[in-house]
Amino acid sequence: MPTAATPGQYHPGGKAGGGSPILDNARRSTPSEMPSASGEDGRRLLIRGGSVLSMDPHVGDFACADVLVSGRRIEAVGPNIDAGDAAILDAHGMIVMPGFVDTHHHQFETALRGFLADGILINDGLPHSAINYHEDILQKFSMVYRPQDVYISELFGSLSQIDAGVTTVMDVSQIHHSPEHSDAAVQALRDAGRRAVFGYFEGWGDRAQYPLDARRLKSEHFSSDDQLLTMAMGGEIYLPGHAEAWKIGRELAIPIALHVVGTFGVQAVFDELARSGQFGADNIFIHMTGMSDLAWKAAADAGAHISLSVPIEMTMRHGMPPIQKALDLGMQPSLSSDVECTMTADPFTQMRSAMTLQRAFVNERALSGDSDLPDMVTSRDAIRFATIEGAKGLKLDRKIGSLTPGKDADILLLDASAINVAPLNHVTGAVVTLMERSNVDTVMVAGAIRKWRGEVVGVDVAKLRSELEASRDYLFEASGISRDIFR
Repeated sequence: MPTAATPGQYHPGGKAGGGSPILDNARRSTPSEMPSASGEDGRRLLIRGGSVLSMDPHVGDFACADVLVSGRRIEAVGPNIDAGDAAILDAHGMIVMPGFVDTHHHQFETALRGFLADGILINDGLPHSAINYHEDILQKFSMVYRPQDVYISELFGSLSQIDAGVTTVMDVSQIHHSPEHSDAAVQALRDAGRRAVFGYFEGWGDRAQYPLDARRLKSEHFSSDDQLLTMAMGGEIYLPGHAEAWKIGRELAIPIALHVVGTFGVQAVFDELARSGQFGADNIFIHMTGMSDLAWKAAADAGAHISLSVPIEMTMRHGMPPIQKALDLGMQPSLSSDVECTMTADPFTQMRSAMTLQRAFVNERALSGDSDLPDMVTSRDAIRFATIEGAKGLKLDRKIGSLTPGKDADILLLDASAINVAPLNHVTGAVVTLMERSNVDTVMVAGAIRKWRGEVVGVDVAKLRSELEASRDYLFEASGISRDIFR
């Protein structure tokens, strides 16, 4: 479990080493200033004076306004809220907005970060496929994971995304080699203290219980809807027995998520499911590259959700990200980070990639003389994909995705006074085109503060990093893969 960190020393007004009085006026806070008991019943916090981006058209946006949080929920949004004796969180110079939602992240691979930066998805017999995800990550590394390796990667990956402002994730854990592996993943998600959808996907070996163990997991860990953790069923159609997984998912009334990628050779199976009416609003289709018009129309008609991992799809040869296809059919996609063995899991990279790719398509058509053009994705659209559309896809929009009174207080304070953003001229544009994780000042999940003034709270990052490195060393040795960091 996370271990409490020892706060560093801070001397207000100090000028050690001849410090500049200009720098002395910079924003500084100490852990002791963090309001206590955030997220607890009866505790009221007033986020005061920020630029509020609600992502709810009925609430609206405000150049300067307040957000009142009572316990775990948002009580009110608007200018000059009188909150009585509520604790005050100064948000001047901040953008206040809902937390980001990542609808597809393989967190068990955190220990393998960057290993596959130059690789692709699968050995398809084409050039550049010698280093690939299927063979190196799934068939070698993943086979030697112990439950403790699952735990530390899941925990460290979750905390890293809290640092980046991602308050909700669907964790796609293709590592269920035993019930103990599954329980380790769930425990790590719980210990991280953020909202998560546990994606129960496949595992390998004699002790793997997928998909039948879904019933036990649902009963033991996800019996209540009034908690931060919920569950989704993995239903990969490139695996034998996928029909049983879909059946169990629908029996348990949980979303059914699957990768849909043309290079896996699943087009015929997917088309047959489309023809037989198997698609539903409970489906989350990840990537959707290389699929037929028939399947796309069936997915749209069924109300299925599309999760796009634009940077990964472009670099790993999944096929061109089908963002325009989805939009043309009236489908609003969400964004997802996919695999950190290849690409960062921060939401700013996802938003910028989706926006610039779609605009590149439209701009190229315009320059070619085409006048019948689709709308270009805007910075607000990109934020929408990364917040409320993700919440809808995970069936959590009744709780999160916008700053709406009555919803859970999953809230970000983003520093718009920082050197890479100031002066603030366009709120949504600043978030998408200028910001990075260093701008994520404060993060709340269900009203509880998980990052405060630039630091994830309640964790000893150095200790956890050491545990992650030890796991990394074991995985390389056990898999027989050489760890050459300059290969």
